[in-house]
Amino acid sequence: MSDTGCGLKSPKSQEDDNREEKLYGNVFAELESVDLPLETSLGSVYDDQPNAHRRFMEKLDVRIRNHDREIEKMCNFHHQGFVDAITELLKVRADAKKLMGQVSDTNRRLQDAGREVTAQTQEVIRCRVQQRNMATTVEKLQLCIPVLEMYSKLKEQLESKRYYSALKTMEQLENLYIPRVSQYRFCQIMAETLPKLREEIKDVSMSDLKDFLESIRKHSDKIGETAMRQAQQHRTFNSAVQKQVTLSCTKPLYGLNGRTSLHHNGLSPEETADEDDADDEVLTAQDLVDFSPVYRCLHIYTVLGDRETFENYYRKQRKKQARLVLQPQSNMHETVEGYRRYFNQIVGFFVVEDHILHATRGLVTRAFTDELWNMALSKIIAVLRTHSSYCTDPDLVLELKNLIVIFADTLQGYGFPVNRLFDLLFEVRDQYNETLLKKWALVFREIFEQDNYSPIPVENEEEYKAVISRFPFHDAEIEKQQFPKKLPMSQSVPQIYAQVKEFIYASLKFSESLHRSWTEIDDMLRKSTNLLLTRTLSSCLQNLIKKPHIGLTELVQIIINTTHLEQACKYLEDFITNITNVSPETVHTTRLYGLSTFKDARHAAEGEIYTKLNQKIDEFIQLADYEWCMVESDGRASGYLMDLINFLRSTFQVFTHLPGKVAQTACMSACKHLATSLMQMLLDSELKQVTMGAVQQFNLDVIQCELFASSEPVPGFQGDTLQLAFIDLRQLLDLFMVWDWSTYLADYGQPTSKYLRVNPSTALALLEKMKDTGKKNNIFSQFRKNDRDKQKLIETVVKQLRSLVNGMSQHS
Repeated sequence: MSDTGCGLKSPKSQEDDNREEKLYGNVFAELESVDLPLETSLGSVYDDQPNAHRRFMEKLDVRIRNHDREIEKMCNFHHQGFVDAITELLKVRADAKKLMGQVSDTNRRLQDAGREVTAQTQEVIRCRVQQRNMATTVEKLQLCIPVLEMYSKLKEQLESKRYYSALKTMEQLENLYIPRVSQYRFCQIMAETLPKLREEIKDVSMSDLKDFLESIRKHSDKIGETAMRQAQQHRTFNSAVQKQVTLSCTKPLYGLNGRTSLHHNGLSPEETADEDDADDEVLTAQDLVDFSPVYRCLHIYTVLGDRETFENYYRKQRKKQARLVLQPQSNMHETVEGYRRYFNQIVGFFVVEDHILHATRGLVTRAFTDELWNMALSKIIAVLRTHSSYCTDPDLVLELKNLIVIFADTLQGYGFPVNRLFDLLFEVRDQYNETLLKKWALVFREIFEQDNYSPIPVENEEEYKAVISRFPFHDAEIEKQQFPKKLPMSQSVPQIYAQVKEFIYASLKFSESLHRSWTEIDDMLRKSTNLLLTRTLSSCLQNLIKKPHIGLTELVQIIINTTHLEQACKYLEDFITNITNVSPETVHTTRLYGLSTFKDARHAAEGEIYTKLNQKIDEFIQLADYEWCMVESDGRASGYLMDLINFLRSTFQVFTHLPGKVAQTACMSACKHLATSLMQMLLDSELKQVTMGAVQQFNLDVIQCELFASSEPVPGFQGDTLQLAFIDLRQLLDLFMVWDWSTYLADYGQPTSKYLRVNPSTALALLEKMKDTGKKNNIFSQFRKNDRDKQKLIETVVKQLRSLVNGMSQHS
C-alpha cells in the first residue's frame, strides 16, 4: 500500500519533507532580512530540485497567510487603545491652537524687544574681537619689527660692502632675533637665506682678495722703488754726516774723480739732486696699496670659523707670486733698468709681506717670511751670478753693485738677513775687476798703438810741467838743460801711469759702500792693481814686444819706458796710501808687483832685441853672393858686409840710452851670431868647392868684422873681449891662408896651440872643399901639373885630420 492510500508517509518521505521545510524556512528568513541580496536567496531555491518553483510559491503563500493572521491579531489587540488616543488628541487640539497663538504673540513681542539689544551686542562683540586682534598684532609686530630692522641693516651693510659688520648682524639675527619669531614664514625664509649670504660674503671677499693680490703684483715695482729710494736717502744722509765728521777729524781722502769728494751713495750728483727734489713726494706702501681687502677677508673668514683656509690660500698665492717675481727677464743683464725693475719688484713683495706680518695677527708668521726670504735669496744669488757673468761693461757692473747694496740695505732695514748678498758682492767684485781689466787692456793697446816710441819733446816750461804733473819724473841733468829738450820716455809712459791711477779710482768705486774697513779696501785696491800690472799690462807689453812692426828702435824705447814705469811704482803705492789712509808699514799690507812686471817686460824686450838683431843680420847674410870659385880676391870687403856693419853701428848708437849691460849684451850677441853665420856659410854642406881666392875674399870680410869689434861700438868692453867673438873664424882662416898644417898638427891638443879654436872636423870639411876632385875645375888642378908633391901633402893632411876626427869620436 502506498503512503497516499493509507494516509501515512514513510520515514524517508517524512525526512524529505522536514529538510524541504527547513530549506524554505531559511529562504524566507533570508528574504525577510534586508541584509542579504535577493539573488543569493532565490538562487538557492531555483537551483535545488525540479518543481521547486511551484513548491516555493506554495510555501510562500502559506507564509503570507500566516503573517496576515498575526497582523490581524495584533491590530485587534491594540485597536481600542488607538481609538482612545485619537479621542484624547481631538480634545486637546483646541487648547493647542490657543496656546500656539499665545506663544507666537509672546515670541513676536520678545523678538521686537530684543532686536535692538542684539544689534548692540553684536557691535560690542565685533569691537572686542577687533581690539583683541589689534593687541595681538601689536605684540607680534613688536617682536617682528627688530628682526626686519636688523635684516634691513644687513642688506645695507652688504650693499655698502661692510661685510664684517654684516656677519655680526647675521650672528645677532640667528642667535637673538629670529628665534623669537621663528613661527612666521618670513623668518624661516630669512633663516634659510643667511647661510647663502655668508657664502656670498666669502666669495665676494675672496674675489676682493684676488683683486688685491693682483693689485700688489702690479704695484710691487712702485712699492719697491719707493722703499729703495727711502733707504738710499737714509744712506746718503748717513754718508754725508760721516763725511763731515771725517773731514773735520782727518785729512781729505781722494775721491772717485781725483778730488776730495766721495759719493758714497754710488750715484751721480745729478741723480742725488733729483732725489733731494723728490724727498717730499716719497710715498709709503700704505699710500700706494689699499690693504683693507686683506684685513676684511681675514676678519670675515675668522668670524666664519674658516681662518685656516684663508691663511693657507693667502700663503700659497704669495708663494706663487714670489716665484713669478723672482723670475728675471732673459735680457735683464743688458741694461741697469732691467736689474732695477727686478730688485724693485722683490723689495715691493717683501715690504708688503712685512706690513702684513705686523698689521695682522698670524696671517703670515716670521717663520713663513723667513722661509720665503731664504728661498728668494737663493734664487736671487743664482740669478745675479748668471746674469752678472754676461756683463762686459764695467760701468754696468758698478751700477749693478750699487743696486745690490741699496737692495740689501733696504731689506736689512725690514729685518731680513742680507749677509749672503754682501758675500755675493765679492764675487761680483771679481767680475767687475775682470771687466775693468778687459777695458784697460783695450786702453793700453790703444796707447801703445798711438805711441811714436820716441822721447817726448818739450818746447817750454809749461809743456814740461804738464808732463811731470801727469807722471812723477825727476832728472837733475835734464832739468838743467835749456829748452827745447827731450824727456827720455815716450808719450805712452805718462798715459799708462794716468790710466793705472784711473783704474785704481774705478776699483775704489766698487769697494765703497760695502761696509768694509779702509784696511780691507786698501787690500782690495792693491790686489786689483797687481792684477792690472802683472796680467793686463804685462800681457799688453808682451804682445807689443812680439808684434812684427816693432823694430829695434821701438824696442829700445820700450825698455826705457819700462824702466821709468818701474821707478814710478813707489808713487802708485803712495797714491793708494793717500786714498785709504792705511800705512804701508801695516803687517798685512799687500805690496805692488809692478817691479817684477816691468822687469819681465824689459827682459822680454831685451830678448826681442837680440832676436831682431840676429834676424836683421840673417837678412844681410842672405844678400851675400860669394864667387866660391874665384881665382883671387877683389881686394876689398863685400858690399853686403859693409852695409851690415854700418847698420850695426847706427843701431848701437841708439843703444846709448839703454842700460850699459843691455847694450853690451846686444852687441856681443850680434857679433857672435855674425861669426856663427859666417862660419855656417863657409861650411855649408851644399857648398862643394872653395878656391883659395874665395877664402882670401872671405878673410877680408872677417877682417872688417874684427875692425868693427875693435872700434868699441858699445862702450864698456874690456880689451879685445868683443873681438873674441870672431876668434874661431880668425884661427881657421889663418890656418888656410898661411897653410901652416905642420904647426896645427904638431900643436893639436896643446893649450898653447896657435890654432887652439880650430876643430879638426871643421878644418877637414873646408879642406875637402879645396882639394882636387878630379873632373871638377878647382884651384888644385894646376898642382897635378906643377906640384904633385903639394897635392900629396893635402891628401896626407886630410888623412891625419880624419884620424883626429875618428879619435875624437871614439874618445867621446
